[in-house]
Amino acid sequence: MEARPDFQGMAQRFDSKGVSAIALVGSHARGDAGPYSDVDIIRFVSNAGSRYNSVDGTYILDSHLVVVKTVLPKEIDDWFAKPQLAIAVIPGLRSAIPLVDRHGFLTALQERARLFVWDEAMQQRASAWASKQMVGWIEEVHKGLEGLNQNDIGRLLNARFGLSWGLSRVMQVQRGVLLSGDNAFFDAVAASVGDASVWTQLRRTVFGIQAEGKERPVPLGDQVIAGLRLYVETAALLGDAISAHDQPLIDSTVALINSVLS
Repeated sequence: MEARPDFQGMAQRFDSKGVSAIALVGSHARGDAGPYSDVDIIRFVSNAGSRYNSVDGTYILDSHLVVVKTVLPKEIDDWFAKPQLAIAVIPGLRSAIPLVDRHGFLTALQERARLFVWDEAMQQRASAWASKQMVGWIEEVHKGLEGLNQNDIGRLLNARFGLSWGLSRVMQVQRGVLLSGDNAFFDAVAASVGDASVWTQLRRTVFGIQAEGKERPVPLGDQVIAGLRLYVETAALLGDAISAHDQPLIDSTVALINSVLS
């Protein structure tokens, strides 16, 4: 049986002057770690100068993969103000285990995370972010169309990334899906839209997940076609969340996809 990681020993190794707190986050903090799970440690420092002494990086300690990240005060404020950060960070803060906590810094931060509410102002910022991302992923739409036209694997692979992970993140942020961890990404976003929805079924195909009872892998071209249709479906689901400035570009892209795939 593999020995439990020495979390306190790791905290001592990465502690230094200017560190306000050190927290264990991720699967080990949540209690669902497996034998191959990495150990995620966050160091909270009091000022920018402390970061230059940073020990950020990846380590192998006593056969455990350890990932260390240092965080500045300004970054913490962004966690509570920017929806694309809040969705990933807030749940992790809530479940974090303090390893070092000077002057109750981490205790106060966790209380702030527990009191966090996804309010109307945050929702407006989330919708604005999602709208801009939809414009940003138009390039991947064109790569997908040209990849299909030329049977170009490079273009198709680039398109598949944006039309799978990219559009999934658009929906995650716009719907305020707070994740307990990265591994919950696929199921949590699907549940927020609806497991039986057209959007979720298309997304499964884009990721290459076979339908139940099917033995043949989903061809790359079919994944990209599903991704193009997923862009159209995402635009429809976002509705009024798309800004007036971005709407013409997105509408034009939707019309192009429908024209080519029809």
